[in-house]
Amino acid sequence: MVLKLWLLLLGHDLKKPAIEMSQRTERRGIHVDQSELLCNKGCGYYGNTAWQGLCSKCWREEYQRARQKQIQEDWALAEKLQREEEAAYASIQGAQSQPQVQSQASLAPFSKFEEKKTNEKTRKVTTVKKFFSPSSRTTSKKAPPEGEEKVTGLRDWRGMFTPPWEMGYPTEDNQEGKTTSPSISRQSSIETDRVSRDFMEFLKTMQKPGREVQKHSRTFIESMANKKDLGADELSEYVQDFYQNMSERLMNHFKVSSENVERVMDEVEKYIMTRLYKSVFCPETSDDEKKDLATQKRIRALHWVDIQMLCVPVDEEIPEVSDNVVKAITDIIEMDSKRVPRDKLACITRCSKHIFSAIKITKSEPASADDFLPTLIYIVLKANPPRLQSNIQYITRFCNPSRLMTGEDGYYFTNLCCAVAFIEKLDAQSLNLDPEDFERYMSGQASPRRADTDSSWPQTDTALGPVISSPALAKVYQNLDLLSGLGTRQDRVLAAAQSLQRDLLTWEESVGQEVQEILERYPLEIRPPAPSAIDSDVENDLLPPPLMPQVFAG
Repeated sequence: MVLKLWLLLLGHDLKKPAIEMSQRTERRGIHVDQSELLCNKGCGYYGNTAWQGLCSKCWREEYQRARQKQIQEDWALAEKLQREEEAAYASIQGAQSQPQVQSQASLAPFSKFEEKKTNEKTRKVTTVKKFFSPSSRTTSKKAPPEGEEKVTGLRDWRGMFTPPWEMGYPTEDNQEGKTTSPSISRQSSIETDRVSRDFMEFLKTMQKPGREVQKHSRTFIESMANKKDLGADELSEYVQDFYQNMSERLMNHFKVSSENVERVMDEVEKYIMTRLYKSVFCPETSDDEKKDLATQKRIRALHWVDIQMLCVPVDEEIPEVSDNVVKAITDIIEMDSKRVPRDKLACITRCSKHIFSAIKITKSEPASADDFLPTLIYIVLKANPPRLQSNIQYITRFCNPSRLMTGEDGYYFTNLCCAVAFIEKLDAQSLNLDPEDFERYMSGQASPRRADTDSSWPQTDTALGPVISSPALAKVYQNLDLLSGLGTRQDRVLAAAQSLQRDLLTWEESVGQEVQEILERYPLEIRPPAPSAIDSDVENDLLPPPLMPQVFAG
């Protein structure tokens, strides 16, 4: 079983602590030896705190050895229980054996009793063996249909690479109790359909290997639907075994190059984990949610930790640096919205690159590892990412192992694990504080105020308030002053608007009253027009020349 204990980064319980705190008076900070980020077995790959400082390859080897040892111990215990039960049954039979003095009619009931007792003994022994069998946790409760092969081991993936007619597909009985609500299905259907289409389009370029990859990926997803009750570590073993078997088959059977295998496995991971995300992310059988709540509570309690305490070489007063800090916080928070482990790693990588940019702009020189880790801790404290532990565990369990073992993704992810472990073990000695002050800060009874000042940081006027050495607090007071001035201006604007409204109402009433008075004084009279003959002189004068009557002499 995968151990859930993080490295005690600040203690001496492990042989190789990942972080060593410097207690020198001239400079206080967090220092990390890059060699200690590597696997403890010296294979050259990056280690992971969730795997006791080992890489995924070495951890799987240790896990398999421990598992085989546990299986052997379980079988030995089962055989021991069987022998003890047989010995107890033999002693009971010996004590009950008596001379045959009964008649032939009386022997028949006794023989039936003996047969029943033997069957019960066999059933108990079989039950004990099944309980300690390695396949007892993985096989389904219902027997597969006749003619189909049954997967019997946690790592037995023979059926994954056999023809489809030899494999056990899920039946309707196996699908009982697995339907999701229509709203959840509709919510994820768009992204799932898009990923499925992209996956099919990608496999079309591979011809025969693409058909094999599509067939085995679909079968694997269907088989995982029967394993929702398994633990998170067993689910991880299934996925990692599938990755390994698929990559080996592509290289050995289809002779695909290592670069193309990596590209194919990235697409396979995207397709599989998008389909399985809801069932394997923060599963109910794990304590990931409990760890998430504990980590969020811990980070909220450490809200008072500032840049100086961590010796972070970042000046947020510089606009470019402030922008990079905001982008880093956004990227680490955005990690929770991704479904594919590779996409979550990409968010961590972008966050780390923004951190390096902020350090480079501040120091006007390339950043070092001793500068990066404290800044990453500071970013995590400011962001307080949602479900941080669940995301780390999800990446650890289901990501393509090659990404975590090498490359910049593996390096940045290893540093993030170290940062989270440091936050969990942060104490007064780590920040060079008095233990009593540290406890008061953590409980919220007091807030740290540094006595020394730095001329490069903005200061508030002592006549108006205390001298603030922290740039963040100085910015807060400055914003409060601006808000106070804006409040006064808003009050004036509201008063002028209300006065204008009153003036408009008064003007409307006065205009209406004047119009009414004029109507009363000069009432409107409509007089009917006087009738006139069509050939009258008056009307004829008004007619146009073509219509004017003409007089002809006779």
